[in-house]
Formats: sequence, structure tokens, C-alpha cells
Amino acid sequence: MMRGLLFAAGLLAASIACAQENAVQRGRYLVYAGGCITCHTAEDDETQALAGGRALESPFGTFFSPNITPDAETGIGSWSDEDFLSAFWEGVGPDGRYYFPAFPYTSYTGLTREDLLAIKAWLFKQEPVRRENRAHELPWYLDTRLAAAAWQLLKFDAVRFEPDPAQSPEWNRGAYLVRHLGHCGECHTPRDALGGSLVDREMAGIEKGGDYKAAPNISPHPDDGIGNWSRQELELLLEIGMLPDGDFVGGGMAAVIDDNTGQLTREHRSAIAVY
Repeated sequence: MMRGLLFAAGLLAASIACAQENAVQRGRYLVYAGGCITCHTAEDDETQALAGGRALESPFGTFFSPNITPDAETGIGSWSDEDFLSAFWEGVGPDGRYYFPAFPYTSYTGLTREDLLAIKAWLFKQEPVRRENRAHELPWYLDTRLAAAAWQLLKFDAVRFEPDPAQSPEWNRGAYLVRHLGHCGECHTPRDALGGSLVDREMAGIEKGGDYKAAPNISPHPDDGIGNWSRQELELLLEIGMLPDGDFVGGGMAAVIDDNTGQLTREHRSAIAVY
């Protein structure tokens, strides 16, 4: 009987280890699908992946992405599962401070618990990098976490993604990837004076202003957007960055192709095109 119990325990341990390994591999895919590599890797000669420091310019100032390696002191190595979920779902850090929406928790709030914990599992398997986070460069009236808390009260709804029963499974898969994991609207949806997304103009593009860059209209409008693109043309853009006229995207979108959409499966790129 004891031998049987030991055998069963061994099978259980192997099953758990296999599940954990699967979660890590799934997490790697989700990290790339979520654009984490690009935003959390600084643009300098001595940069280390995921160690933060990338400048994110906005009309409200310049934000610098944090270290998300598993370093216990300067990264997220001391975070629990619930800390991780709270950051993505609620926009609140382990210390209770509210995050600015430069961290796109406004989109990530729709992610499932399973996906978020898979992301965490992969991140915690990476090499810890000791790199202090750089302070944001903001005007005095925004340089406080109270401003972030007030913004959330006015502009943020913490809700999970709910599939639309009137749409196909492929459309819903694309909606999850575009609206939440890929957070495309963070760059491509216009904002109001307080930085809240104008949901009735989803993906309608953002004009250049000051030091921050423009983002094109990727709504299905036939003239101003991509409504006259074929599905194959859009999938090719997502895979290799080629436009319908044969040119290739540049700037920040080139990095998105390399580190994000170009890493997706054909099935997922197709779902994005359908959505």
C-alpha cells in the first residue's frame, strides 16, 4: 500500500511540474503578445531585457517603464500572485500606490487570472537584474500618486473581458487580443483632455502633438482607416510589417511587429484581422 501511495505521489508531483512548465511556456507567449519586452527594455547600449527604463512620452510628461525582472529589491521578485493580479486588474501596486495609466492596466484589466499568472510564472523564471527604477518626469500637479488615484476614480473601470455572444469565437478571440492583451487602443484610440480613451472612437488614431508621436487610424473606416485593406494584407502587416503598397512600417510600430504581433500564431493574427 505504501508503495502505491508513493507511486501516486510521484505521479502527482510529475503532473504538477508538467502543469507549471506548461504555464511558463504559455507565459512566454503571452509576454510577447502583450508587448512587455518592448516597453520594459530601455533604448541604450547597455540595456537588459525587462529591466525597465524605457521613456514613454505623452502629453502629460515622460514616464519611464519599471524593472519587471524577478529582482527582489528593484524588480518584482517579492510580489505575490495577488500583488500581480492587483497591479493588472486594479492598477494598484503591492505598496497600495495607484499606478499612472502609462502602465496599460486600463486594457490589462480584462485579462483572465490564468493568463496573468502564466505571465508571472515566465517572468519569475528570468534572470533577476538589479536596476533602480527611474522617476517619471511630470509637471508638479501630476507628480503625485494622488493624481493617479483621482484619475482612476474618474476614468477607470476594472472589468474582465466578456465574450460577445452575437459574434463568432474568432471575433471574440481577436477582441481579447486587441482590446486587452495587445492593448492596441492605448496608442490608437483618441483621448479626452484628461487622458481617458474615447471609446466611441475606438482605434480612430491619435494626431501628433508636442514630443509624442502620432498613431494612425486602424478602424475599418474605408478612407481614413484600414477598411479597404484585405484580410491577407492586414495579416501580412502583423507578421512582417509590410504595408499594402509594399513599404514597411517604421518607428515604434516596427518594434511592435518584431516583439509582439510577429511572434503570434497565424491563428491569432487572423483573429486580430477579423476583429
